[in-house]
Amino acid sequence: MLPDYVRFQAGQQPRPAPATINRRTIVVGCALRNEFPDAASTTEPGFSHFYWLRSSLGCGRFRPARSRFRVKEPKRIPTPLSVEQVALFWAGFRTARDLAIVGLMLLQGLRSKEVIALNLEDVQLAESRIYVHGKGNKPRPLPLASETVHLLDHYMRLERPAGCGPALLVSLKGPARGIRITPAGLRSLFRYHRCTSGVSGAHPHRFRHTFASDMVRAGISLPALMQLTGHANISTTMIYVQISPRDVMEQYARAVAQRLQPLPSVQS
Repeated sequence: MLPDYVRFQAGQQPRPAPATINRRTIVVGCALRNEFPDAASTTEPGFSHFYWLRSSLGCGRFRPARSRFRVKEPKRIPTPLSVEQVALFWAGFRTARDLAIVGLMLLQGLRSKEVIALNLEDVQLAESRIYVHGKGNKPRPLPLASETVHLLDHYMRLERPAGCGPALLVSLKGPARGIRITPAGLRSLFRYHRCTSGVSGAHPHRFRHTFASDMVRAGISLPALMQLTGHANISTTMIYVQISPRDVMEQYARAVAQRLQPLPSVQS
């Protein structure tokens, strides 16, 4: 039953993306388990397997394993924006608030949710530091680039309405003036500037990819980049380590010149 559904999805024109097929398969699998709980273990071997989920307290519970009928998904490689694309997109902004939003993603590597969640108390402009609450609400201190410090200072002194509460980045006009910007509002802002600038790939998370890729090319260590990006696992940070063969040769030559000692002379 389920393999036939997977083959049907794969044979459609246009063919759905592998991730879409897998999501649909999971939904159908859950529906079959709920509708035919007894038949699931006999007709679909993928439904008859369970695993024991342990909690931090040592106890656990059984959970049904995902179906084994999955289409292989291609590995997604993040592509950073070019210098020209960043400059073209950047030129379309007019307020320090909007420029600070892009700067926090491009120069500090923040996620869009982290940008939205920032409060006034998280920003320490005098020390060029910002406290970011990432996934799991884990705070991490980050250095602020001088450009971002200047933009935030201009926004907080001249653009941000008075009496807005704790939120750092708020709407500047309309009925929502003074209210924390929403994810929909942030998406709308980037969508508008993608249309006006012609940089179709300028999505919020793309700037985070650009930041991480630039840091790697500048020679930052992976543990340091892991801390800056707020990754829980260094394997996630590794996806940004994509350098060209020319970069490899240049870095190797630089390392040899700086680190390796001359070989001892061979006495005859």
